[in-house]
Amino acid sequence: MSRPRKASKRHQRQGTGSLVFVLGGAASGKSDVALRLGQCDGSKAFLATGQELDAEMAARIARHRSTRSSEWNTAEVPVELSNWIENNIHKYQSIIIDCLTLWLSNLGMRVTENMVLKRVAALLRVIRKGSAKVVIVSNELGMGLVPIAPEVRRFRDLSGKMNQLVAAEADEVYFVVSGQALRFK
Repeated sequence: MSRPRKASKRHQRQGTGSLVFVLGGAASGKSDVALRLGQCDGSKAFLATGQELDAEMAARIARHRSTRSSEWNTAEVPVELSNWIENNIHKYQSIIIDCLTLWLSNLGMRVTENMVLKRVAALLRVIRKGSAKVVIVSNELGMGLVPIAPEVRRFRDLSGKMNQLVAAEADEVYFVVSGQALRFK
């Protein structure tokens, strides 16, 4: 399968915005770091990809909501991130997408690697057309044991490729451990 081309420097110059990537393990403090990095005096949007599919996830989403002030406009966008960004990026100075790993999960296991990477490339293109600061949050899944189940290994590997594509395009990349952010780029 061919891999989508990385967004070019030309795409980076189309808009005046910036792209920040925040990566870390589960419950590492990524969302809190993203909220700090996304802070601005202007209008702000928080794109939540999580879905309330069960009681535990509903409680997790409620806990996340409680950490955001009312100045953040929250939109629940489980799948169509590119469409939302394209239609709304001009309305905001700062946008947080939290998180790409849940978004990938929402796409389901029927999507191919090529389909996912094309969607990520499309998302990066529409982000680069705008003037907003966009902070993308994602999980780093590759630092643990190799999963036994083939479908879990596939998800981990696809997540890693997705994260590499975003990190390559980002202006800044942070890795979060125990609430502490280390800037890589």
